[in-house]
Amino acid sequence: MRYAILCYHEEDVVWSWTKEEEAAVMDRLRAVRERLTKAGKMGPSLRLMPTTAATTLRKSQEPPLVIDGPFAETKEQLLGFYIVDAADLEDALGIARELAAANPGGAYEIRPVALFNPDERPGAPA
Repeated sequence: MRYAILCYHEEDVVWSWTKEEEAAVMDRLRAVRERLTKAGKMGPSLRLMPTTAATTLRKSQEPPLVIDGPFAETKEQLLGFYIVDAADLEDALGIARELAAANPGGAYEIRPVALFNPDERPGAPA
């Protein structure tokens, strides 16, 4: 089964890391990703740019309103996500625990994923 592991953290903390701190975290995460990729469990992972680069389309009115930034103000922001193939929730939690050990602070939300639309671009991975 596929799961999304959504990565939340305080954006101002993450974007204030020194180059050395950033590199150390990314190296630890790379090691986990490489191991999980070899095991056939790691799918795509994406890191989102800061919320200052975000634009929100609020569709509660007509015409929809376009505003700068994220829709909700929270202490922790969604900073990225992983897609993993796991046998079950316990397996997905194990993967999230490995990622958490490599990346200090924040939280991971684990959510089952149902394929909505396959990627129909020519040559896109299945």
